[in-house]
Amino acid sequence: MPQVYERQAALAAPPPSESGAADLKDELRRVVIYIDTTGLASEPVQATMNQKQRRFSPEILAVPAGSTVKFPNWDPIFHNVFSLSGAKSFDLGNYSSGQSRSISFPKPGLVQLHCHLHPNMSGAILVTPNSWFTQPDATGEFSLAGIPPGRYQLVAWHKSAGYFRRWVQVRIGTPLTVDFEIPLTDRAEAR
Repeated sequence: MPQVYERQAALAAPPPSESGAADLKDELRRVVIYIDTTGLASEPVQATMNQKQRRFSPEILAVPAGSTVKFPNWDPIFHNVFSLSGAKSFDLGNYSSGQSRSISFPKPGLVQLHCHLHPNMSGAILVTPNSWFTQPDATGEFSLAGIPPGRYQLVAWHKSAGYFRRWVQVRIGTPLTVDFEIPLTDRAEAR
């Protein structure tokens, strides 16, 4: 397998102020980078999206198609996780503290999550078509290794900003740098 690394420069703007740096890090946690190609290896996983302090934690979760996600309730109140998304529509019903429900995600797509009992709760599961996905670090850089040679569509998705796509040609022994410009600073400042 070739070792191919892609790095993301999420911002083309000057570095944010100190107060904006924390907001920018929060926004970078809402980005997922993945290869949008079927037919590549996919290893389903067992993942967890907690419900704590009336929030989904993590707020954004990426899993390959075929994976199962557990939704434990760690709050002292009831929750009811649901989604009306085309990729996976479901309603887990009301359940109390200490209980957990699970659901499988057989096909790729974006699954927006909500709680019937707490309208301020929102999260997302990005179900990718294969196992090549990642999230950027606090500086906006990322890497994907072991991608087979070929032409692929590389996608950066952000919960509010949407999808950003680049076609890439992966070659054996040739590192590849890919930059995405995602308008995160405006979103971070608006929060």
